[in-house]
Amino acid sequence: MKRTSWVLLTALTTLLPALSSSVAAARPAVADATPTATCTYTSAVPADHFKGIPVFDAKKAAKPYRATLRTSQGAITFTALTDKAPCTTFSFRFLAEHDYFDRSHCHRLTTQRIFVLQCGDPTGTGSGGPGYSFPDENLQGATYPAGTVAMANAGPNTNGSQFFFVWKDTKLSPNYTPFGQVTTGLDVLEKIAAGGEDDQNNPGDGFPNLPVNIRHVAITKR
Repeated sequence: MKRTSWVLLTALTTLLPALSSSVAAARPAVADATPTATCTYTSAVPADHFKGIPVFDAKKAAKPYRATLRTSQGAITFTALTDKAPCTTFSFRFLAEHDYFDRSHCHRLTTQRIFVLQCGDPTGTGSGGPGYSFPDENLQGATYPAGTVAMANAGPNTNGSQFFFVWKDTKLSPNYTPFGQVTTGLDVLEKIAAGGEDDQNNPGDGFPNLPVNIRHVAITKR
């Protein structure tokens, strides 16, 4: 992992002040929590394994679904919060249905102060993105208990493909769009966390010792 640009901010900026020279400063919570009727996906760099830019379809976006990540450590399934984060869940489904996450790996595990496993970068460096960005959602009063699935970012409204699983109740400022809730596989996340990480970024923050290779992400109707 060369560097981590798309990162969790806030708690990590206190815990790990030298994580990256490109990390944006912690920011105040954004009040916009109302699902938008339409979504704008804006061309952005980098464009790793580019699959195109989604064209928002409100009817499809409203359909509930589950996503199952089949990984080398076991399956993790979450329910997408399509009613609360339609732009985010539509983007995730678009990328999954285009096999964007296949043969990628989760590149970051934190085991101090905040407890997350970060995935979604096909380059495995923490710097990769899908070639577009989109605004934050569902932040008003957001909390991050175990099982939360949320977007990683590099500052306000910079969502792309990187996301994280919360494997233990975590205190973060409401700056990261929650868009899913794990229904099965929390034990898989706990196993990965118990394996530890290599402190590559800082103590308690590095590459997971148990490799988490994403073989496929399956989308099913809920």
